[in-house]
Amino acid sequence: MTITRTGPVTAFGVHSSAPEAARAARAAGTPVFISTVGERRVAQLATEASGPLAGIPFAVKDNIDLAGLPTTAACPTRTEAAGRDAAVVRRLIAAGAVPVAKTNMDQFATGLVGTRSPYGACAAVASAAHVAGGSSSGSALAVAHGVVPFALGTDTAGSGRVPAAFNGLIGTKPTRGLVSTRGVLPACPSLDCVSWFTTTITAARAVFDAVVGPDLRDPRSRSAPPVPPPGVAARMRVIAVPAGDLDLDPAHREAWHSALAHAAGLGHLVPVDVEPFLAAARLLYTPALVAERLAAFGDQLSPDGPHLDPTVRQIVLGARNVPAEQVFDAMSKLAELRRVAEGVFLGADALLLPVTPGHPTLAAVAADPVGVNARLGTYTNMVNLFDLCAIAVPAGERPDGLPFGVQLIAPAFADRPLLDLAARWLGEPTAPAAQPRALLAVCGAHLSGQPRNGDLVGVGGRLHARGRTAGGYRLVEVPGPFPRPGLVRDPDSPPDGIEVELWDLPEAGLGAVLPTVAPPLALGPVLLDDGSTVPGFVATEVDGTERDITAYGGWRRWLAVRNS
Repeated sequence: MTITRTGPVTAFGVHSSAPEAARAARAAGTPVFISTVGERRVAQLATEASGPLAGIPFAVKDNIDLAGLPTTAACPTRTEAAGRDAAVVRRLIAAGAVPVAKTNMDQFATGLVGTRSPYGACAAVASAAHVAGGSSSGSALAVAHGVVPFALGTDTAGSGRVPAAFNGLIGTKPTRGLVSTRGVLPACPSLDCVSWFTTTITAARAVFDAVVGPDLRDPRSRSAPPVPPPGVAARMRVIAVPAGDLDLDPAHREAWHSALAHAAGLGHLVPVDVEPFLAAARLLYTPALVAERLAAFGDQLSPDGPHLDPTVRQIVLGARNVPAEQVFDAMSKLAELRRVAEGVFLGADALLLPVTPGHPTLAAVAADPVGVNARLGTYTNMVNLFDLCAIAVPAGERPDGLPFGVQLIAPAFADRPLLDLAARWLGEPTAPAAQPRALLAVCGAHLSGQPRNGDLVGVGGRLHARGRTAGGYRLVEVPGPFPRPGLVRDPDSPPDGIEVELWDLPEAGLGAVLPTVAPPLALGPVLLDDGSTVPGFVATEVDGTERDITAYGGWRRWLAVRNS
């Protein structure tokens, strides 16, 4: 599988001027575009443009307000022009970008296929017989066809990732609330995210820098913490992958296996049980959770008429008679699943999944519009339910030549490290890393989620990276009043290494932590699997009576077995 791009990578590469992009959008017509910005406004914005995105044209999904044009959400009777730009559009214009068109979509952002629109069904860029994916279908196609270098979408259940995967693009879905949704026609207000499509991670990062920021007038806006949360590594090296087989069409399965081989070159792969994620995904389109869509835009679905997509209307109005107790029961189940799923990110930086189980044809969707769409959300629906960030990236082609995409998923506020991991996936430059102050390797009670991790966080420590030791280390359980491991240098030990975390500490913080470590543990050099050596907690006085737990590969795995 060849993923690495050739040639120099710049933020947006060579692109048309804003007026040229606007003319191309007008010439393309439907079903990619619903409306275009007037020549006068485009010319004015292009002339006045300054900032990091100066003069770069972009398209806007038609559920996001763009002053002077209706926000149709693919409903033709919504004809009143927006009085002002959405907050995210204003941020982009302030950074110099120029909006040129509004794009087609699954009506009211309810669908993952790109066919639920009175303006016409969207086909994939590489095959007129296959769906483009939705609901942000037009935005993805505007980038895939080269009309604009980036476009805004939204992503509630996968609407910014599925079209990316089907059209060979990057689809960035940030942490909920990092990008204001004020001026976005809601689908599920508690889950909606503005997303964007690009052809490079460098461009995705440039858009991220422009649009992220608090909005006091958006009740769901959140500010990113000044440093990533304690469990988020600055450099992601440990990737969780499904432990078992996945529900994939044959062509997708072959491409997925190639993607797994590619992922193995980025770090260490950890097999995990993904059933909690899949179970949560199945909850999203149950009537109990569809009730939020009914509350958000159900009033626009009556009376019926040719302006409404019948499938969208059927799905949303199906929640009219849902008892309140079913809603709260679904929320309780979701909370239970989320707590289990959180465990994946204690021992891994990101989760790798395919974006979809397959790539359906337009004919298949027409024959079973609800069933085919529901299956497409198998691996995307749960990301916002679990408050995670994600990015879809190209992963080569299927045997039939259609693009294949995977997604990298991480905890909330891990957006920047995740963008860097995606850059490494594609062979692009990563963002310049801050120099660590002092690195400390830990393998036991100081690991993320373990009892003494608070000692590191309390002195200003940040998780720098997850990794493993080089071969030639044993792990033993040290006797004492509480369980703890000891890392012992032994050249005759297996070559696989032991799980460790590298923590970035201020020098004073390292000094504060050391007195809390009791013998036989002490500070000593630890050789890592990448050839580097860092200080870490090692066992210096062992007499052979300790329990050897090397075969478990790490302290967490041993605890799980011992406590089962």
